[in-house]
Amino acid sequence: MNKKHFLVLVSFVLIALLLVACGGEAQVETVTVEVTRVVEVTAAAPADAAAPAAPAAEGITLQTVRERGTVKCGGNQAVPGFGYINPDTNEFEGFDIDFCKAVAAAALGDATAFEIRPTTANERFPVLQSGEIDVLIRNTTWTLSRDTQLGADFQPTTFFDGQGMMVRKDSGITDLAGLAGGTICVQSGTTTEKNLADVFRAQGIDFEPVVFDDADKTREAYDAGQCDGFTTDKSGLVSQQILLADPAAHTILDETMSKEPLGPLTRHGDNNWGDIVMWTVNCTFQAEELGIDSTNVDSFLGGDDPVVQNVLGETGDLGAGMGLSNDWCYQVIKQVGNYAEIYARNLGPDTPFNLPRGLNQQWTDGGLLYSPPFR
Repeated sequence: MNKKHFLVLVSFVLIALLLVACGGEAQVETVTVEVTRVVEVTAAAPADAAAPAAPAAEGITLQTVRERGTVKCGGNQAVPGFGYINPDTNEFEGFDIDFCKAVAAAALGDATAFEIRPTTANERFPVLQSGEIDVLIRNTTWTLSRDTQLGADFQPTTFFDGQGMMVRKDSGITDLAGLAGGTICVQSGTTTEKNLADVFRAQGIDFEPVVFDDADKTREAYDAGQCDGFTTDKSGLVSQQILLADPAAHTILDETMSKEPLGPLTRHGDNNWGDIVMWTVNCTFQAEELGIDSTNVDSFLGGDDPVVQNVLGETGDLGAGMGLSNDWCYQVIKQVGNYAEIYARNLGPDTPFNLPRGLNQQWTDGGLLYSPPFR
């Protein structure tokens, strides 16, 4: 009902009431008026924000996952090292994919009970909000606006990313200072371009930017030898490196020029499911800290270390508090591995990327990986 019709109906009702008041005995038919609230939209949503969906009911995601028999993860299919389809096996592989497997191992006891829903950058948030996926694990940076405006909760950061620099191994360059007087390929119209100028100016490093309007042209120019360095987010560099003519001839420097914390997202409103994803990630952190991995986890069973007993579910009821079996973390470690194994399998020295862990080391080794206590 539009606003004009609403005002006319209200006027008729008022006239009828006045007739009753004046005539005493006048009979008035009951009039039912449908009122439709008029909402005025005064501001547009942020560029990367979809309309928030209704929160999921408490605990419904775990129930849905169990009834379905699989965990549905929003992922990537075109970022080698993080999320992509292996052309040889036609299966999804990558760092983010392994964390989806870990959630399946925790929730269902079976790391193979998962499905990947490939998503683009624009659709990743709506498919999470709509319930089409259970968790989003797809190179997604934790920012304030995303955390507060998308109806989602960020879980622990699995990869502390940031803008990086790629150089040729035979150049002898080992740090940003080594690029003094050199040329750097960078994509135009991005924060990468501004970060590059700010960081190099702050360090007093002179350089010449060679600017292109898209990622493919930037990579191709670097690969053709037009630049001494190539800069974008490190996860992007990992993805682009595999597409170079000779990936093994290049390396990504350890230095990081910006903050890009990447990790899983779950929907607002289902705190239990958020806890499951959160503690699954923490399980991989804690296992590495304790020296427990997929090859030796069974040897830790039956020990007398109370911390290990809690992590592996031999004592206490930490799993029951989330609706899981108490050996849920054991299953994650046994079937998928600890954080170090996941990292090495997808990004480590035996991969084409050989990406230094940097901030993605344990807190005991100067990194940022730190699990709260399992108790």
